[in-house]
Amino acid sequence: MPLDGLVVSAIVDELNNKVCHGKIEKVYQPEDDEINLLIRCMGKNYRLVASASSHNPRVHITTINKQNPSSPPMFCMLMRKHLQGGKITAIEQKDFERIITIDIENYDELGSLTTKQLIIEIMGKHSNIILIDKAQNKILDSIKRISGDLNRYREILPGKTYIHPPDQGKANPLQLNKEDFIGLFQHLTQGSILYKALYTSFQGISPITAMEICKRAEVDEDTALVNISSNTYEALWHAFDHIMQSMKHKNYVPNLIRDKAEHHVVDFSSILLKHYEYLYNTITFDSISRVLEDYYFHRDLQERLKQKSVDLRKFIQHSLEKLYKKLQKLSEDLRDAERSEDYRIYGELLTANLHLIRKGATEVEVVNYYDEEGNTVLIPLDVHLSPSQNAQRYFKRYGKSKTAIKEIHRQVKEAQNEIKYFENILVFIENATEIQDLDDVRSELIDEGYLKKRKEKTEKNKGRTKPLSFTSSDGFEILVGKNNKQNDELTLKMASKKDLWLHTKDIPGSHVIVISKNLDVPDKTILEAATLAAFHSKGKLSENVPVDYTEVRNVRKPNGAKPGMVIYESHRTIYVTPTNDKIDQIINNKTESN
Repeated sequence: MPLDGLVVSAIVDELNNKVCHGKIEKVYQPEDDEINLLIRCMGKNYRLVASASSHNPRVHITTINKQNPSSPPMFCMLMRKHLQGGKITAIEQKDFERIITIDIENYDELGSLTTKQLIIEIMGKHSNIILIDKAQNKILDSIKRISGDLNRYREILPGKTYIHPPDQGKANPLQLNKEDFIGLFQHLTQGSILYKALYTSFQGISPITAMEICKRAEVDEDTALVNISSNTYEALWHAFDHIMQSMKHKNYVPNLIRDKAEHHVVDFSSILLKHYEYLYNTITFDSISRVLEDYYFHRDLQERLKQKSVDLRKFIQHSLEKLYKKLQKLSEDLRDAERSEDYRIYGELLTANLHLIRKGATEVEVVNYYDEEGNTVLIPLDVHLSPSQNAQRYFKRYGKSKTAIKEIHRQVKEAQNEIKYFENILVFIENATEIQDLDDVRSELIDEGYLKKRKEKTEKNKGRTKPLSFTSSDGFEILVGKNNKQNDELTLKMASKKDLWLHTKDIPGSHVIVISKNLDVPDKTILEAATLAAFHSKGKLSENVPVDYTEVRNVRKPNGAKPGMVIYESHRTIYVTPTNDKIDQIINNKTESN
C-alpha cells in the first residue's frame, strides 16, 4: 500500500521521539530522488531516508547505507550548505495528509540564526522533497523542479513562493464528531460504493484503511450508500472513531503483512488489519521505520528478482519450445523408420521372385508369403536397377532404418533429459529468494555451455548460496537444495549414506535431505520433509503430490548425467499437499529452534 495518513502519523511520532532536537551531521543523495540525513540525537546516531520515488516514496529511519555518487548532485550540495550542522526543532504532519515538514535551525554565512524547512510530499508520481526558507516561504530548491508548463497551479522552482498542494476537499478525520461523519455521507451520491466513499471523502484514508473500517463495522465494503441503514452508520462511526482515537493517543501497532510462506511482503500499516488476519501473516514491530525498511527492502528485492530473471526465463522457455518441437519431429521420424520391416520383406520377396521380374519394370506384384492369408503385394522398382539390385536396395534401406531407429531413440532420450533439466531450472528460478540464487543458475547454464559468459565489471566473488535449512518438529535438520549443482553437492557430498533423501516423483524440484545422525527418522519428520520437497517443486500448487524417499546410499548419479540428475532404488512414496499453513509451521519450527 502507499503510505497513508495513518502511517505518516506513526512516522512523525517516531521521528519526534528519536531525532527531533538532533543535529544534522551529514547529508547525502545516493539516488536522483532520495536523500539521507545523518543525525546525532541524545547520544545516538540515526540515518533518515526521504525518497520522492514515483513508485516508492517514503520517509523513515534506516540502517541501510547506500553507496553515494563520487560527485554529489547540486541539490545535495545546497542541502549541505543550509542543513549540515543544523538542529532539528520541529517535525510535523499537516492535517493528516501525506506531507511531513522538518524545521531546521542553523547559522548562515553572516552568523544569523535562520530556520529552513524540509517539506516531504508523499504523493505517488507527484512526490517531491522541497527546501524552503521558512521566514520568507521561498523555495531554495527541490529534488524535482516543476515548471509552470507541467503544473499551472504551482511552480516548484528556486525563488518561487511555496504553495501547498491543492485542496482536494477532503475532511480531516481527526476533527470530526459523529454528526459530521454521518452527515458527510448524506451529501454524497447514494449510488456510491461505501469503501470508495470513505477513502475519497477523508484526508489520509487509503483504500486499505477504508476496507478495514468496513470490516470492523461488519459491513460489506461494496455496499451502495443507498442501502446503508442508520444502525450501520453507527457501526461505521464507532469503527472509524476507534481508529482515529488510536491516532490521537499515539497507540500505533506497526506491522508488516506477509504471505503465509513468508516469501513475499504484501502490505503494512500502523494499525492491525483484521481483514487480512485469515489470509496472511501479520508481524508486529516496535518501530514503523523497521516495518518500512523491511517492506521496501523486500519489495525492491522482489522487483529486482523479477527483472533479473526475465532473460533466464525467456531462454529456458525458448529452449523448451525447441525441445518439444524436436521431440515431435523425432516421433515422426520414428514412425517412418519403423517401416524398416516392410523393406526387409520387400527384399526377401524380390529375391524369391527374381524370375518374375521383367527388365525395366516399375513395379512387380508377388504373393506375400509372410501374410497369413497369402495376399499379394505390389513392390515399387527402380527401372535403372536389375531385379537383384532392387532386392539389395531394399535390404540396405532396412539396415539404415534399423540404425536410424537406434539413433532416434538415443536422441529422444537425450531431448527428454534436457527437458527435465530445463524444467528443474525453471523451478529454481521461480523459487529464487535472493539475487545470488539467480546468479548461481546463470553460472550453471554457462558451465553447461548453454549461455555465454557475460563481460561484466569486476566484482568480488560472493560465492554460491547455501541450501535452505529447516528444523523438523522432532528436532532433525532438513536441507533443501536451491539449484541443480547444490542438489548434487547436497546429495552426493554433504549427506551421509544413512541420511534420508527425498524428491517429488517424476516432478522437477529440489533434493531434500534429512540429517539422521544414524537415528531412525520419525514419520512426522518424513512428512515435513516431504512437504518441503513438494513445496520446492513444480507441484507446489497441487494436491496429493507424490514424494519418493530413501536412504542416500540408494541414490547415485549416472555417468554423464546433467547436474541434479540422479537415479535411486529401494524407495517409498508418500503423498502430501504443501499448503501455506504447513510450510508456515515448518518455518516456525526453524525459528523456535534458533
